[in-house]
Amino acid sequence: MHQPPPVSYPVVRGGAWIAAVVGASVAVPVYACLRYPLSPWRQALVLAVMLASGVAALLTWWRAPRGVMQWDGSGWFWQHPPSDTPGRLEVCLDWQHLMLLRWRSDEGPPTWFWVSRASAPAQWDDWRRAVYTRQAGS
Repeated sequence: MHQPPPVSYPVVRGGAWIAAVVGASVAVPVYACLRYPLSPWRQALVLAVMLASGVAALLTWWRAPRGVMQWDGSGWFWQHPPSDTPGRLEVCLDWQHLMLLRWRSDEGPPTWFWVSRASAPAQWDDWRRAVYTRQAGS
């Protein structure tokens, strides 16, 4: 079986999902407050939950890992300043144009990140082939 060629792929912060979460966290409570008669304390609670979910989504987005994931033909490396870390890459969700991945190395807890075709469309097919290739020793 042939190994896929070496490929590097950028890991960037996603923007669409944060907009969807914040939009839903605003739209659903506002709809509930307008549609159903709620007492003032319940409206305040709904608005507090709305605010908390929006802040949580923004913090998650802000802390999202960024760097470059690299397949060298035999193994994976996570390039994030200031180091290059070898490890294992696992596909958790694959929606063809968007993937949720888990990175495992010996240097700490697993790191989760999303990779989108929109980040580097010309490299996407090589990236997917590399992601599904078994590493030596697995």
